[in-house]
Amino acid sequence: MVTIFDDNGKAYNIRDLKRFKKHLLDFHSQNGKGDNSLHEENGHWFRVTDVFYEHIMSIKEKKIN
Repeated sequence: MVTIFDDNGKAYNIRDLKRFKKHLLDFHSQNGKGDNSLHEENGHWFRVTDVFYEHIMSIKEKKIN
């Protein structure tokens, strides 16, 4: 699980990082960059800027043995 902070500074745990990334890619990006749209998830709001988008996409999934 990965913890990030929403636009209001509240912690949010991303339970399925792969799904979260795919959603941002499919609905909140253009040409591999954040499109400045708002993403809402479970009462948390995130402005999908280039910086936010790149940060999320750079997070590596942890493998559990």
